[in-house]
Amino acid sequence: MPLGKKDLIELMDRYQIKPSKSLGQNFVIDPNTIHKIIRDAKIESGDQILEIGPGFGSLTCELAKFGKVVAIEYDRFLLEGLSEIMTRHGVEENIEIIHADAMKIPWNEFFSQREGIWKMVSNLPYNIASPLLITVLEQAPQIDEIFVMVQKEVAERFAATPGTNGCGIPSVKSQYWSEVSVIGKVSPAVFYPTPRVDSALLHFKRRTTPMTVNVSTFNEIVRKAFAHRRKMLRKSLGRGIEQSTFTDANVDSRSRPEELSIKNWVDLANGLDLEKKNKLNSSQ
Repeated sequence: MPLGKKDLIELMDRYQIKPSKSLGQNFVIDPNTIHKIIRDAKIESGDQILEIGPGFGSLTCELAKFGKVVAIEYDRFLLEGLSEIMTRHGVEENIEIIHADAMKIPWNEFFSQREGIWKMVSNLPYNIASPLLITVLEQAPQIDEIFVMVQKEVAERFAATPGTNGCGIPSVKSQYWSEVSVIGKVSPAVFYPTPRVDSALLHFKRRTTPMTVNVSTFNEIVRKAFAHRRKMLRKSLGRGIEQSTFTDANVDSRSRPEELSIKNWVDLANGLDLEKKNKLNSSQ
């Protein structure tokens, strides 16, 4: 049985721990929510699972009943209590705890020692959710699917489609690498302490073959364009791109960044790289 609110408070009192606002700690305490995540993620026997921010292990221990879990926890004050809960549930042999900052993990090195296909399943700390998800999508191709609880507003930004106000850097970058969907809303009542915002379960399914592009160029023009999202692209991207490059990419230079599809961004980035190559060749 997952750790409930009463047991969690008793454990925190015993270890003299208070949830950290600066670390975005809101621990999931509702068994139904935990079991729904596992069902939605289709966790099966033998799956390799990465969890960021296990807290006291309510979700961790349930995941470990199905497969091998590697859980990365930054807060050293939680580790002893987490170990106790793992032992209480008899799943410690299926869980590897890494005390580290997930934002500083060198993912190439991490997965060089852990082969195969992985799923990431987490109740993500609010303060790192957006940058961490982008980093994992860009740097950890071994993770085939991601199921995470995040703030509802964050989930909606990632899943936003072109032409909507929510479309921005998170949606463009994440949807280049994956198919993104919001599975459902999560009530504040399933967490302790209770947050003041709704959450949502967010799903990423990695694309088998992303469109060919220089990712550095892609990221750079997306960043520049959305830094001035109210401006037309010919203004926000400045002199960096010729009108002919917009035309060849079938992109209207008068468009605002939220109006472009992922293919538009890819074609524009590829066109810019070709433009630079042609200028270099003509100068030689």
